[in-house]
Amino acid sequence: MQSRIKTPALTLPGARDALLTLARCTESCGVPRTVLELVNVRVGQINGCSVCVDMHSRALKKLGESDARIFSLAAWRETPYYTDAERAALALAEAATRLGDRADAVPDEVWEAAARHFNAAALGALVMSIALANLWNRLNAATRQVSGDWVAQYT
Repeated sequence: MQSRIKTPALTLPGARDALLTLARCTESCGVPRTVLELVNVRVGQINGCSVCVDMHSRALKKLGESDARIFSLAAWRETPYYTDAERAALALAEAATRLGDRADAVPDEVWEAAARHFNAAALGALVMSIALANLWNRLNAATRQVSGDWVAQYT
């Protein structure tokens, strides 16, 4: 496999730095790093972004996550491995990623479940993190970025 072009995040001056600055903002608002990484993997799975699935799965492994939690993420609803807060974040990530799948893109029950576990700042960080994951996925999928061992340097 070969990418179509180098990722725009690396070729447009300042783009990568801007995206990384936004990502750092999300990491200081009360959402556990594990939750952010679970969300990143799940969004990547939905969008078929091999780079993000690979990179964020490796990050979860470095955080000490079990293989069972990483490998079963695509079926999180049917497994016992996730906390209620993680499930709420994953449901929000799925809804905010699949915006066109329903008339009410992010139903109140999904939002309210997340709001039971995260305060306003953390919810903002979670929404921003989901949006950034989707942005990275779209950059990578459109240009057919190829994953590989090189992603280890970014985890």
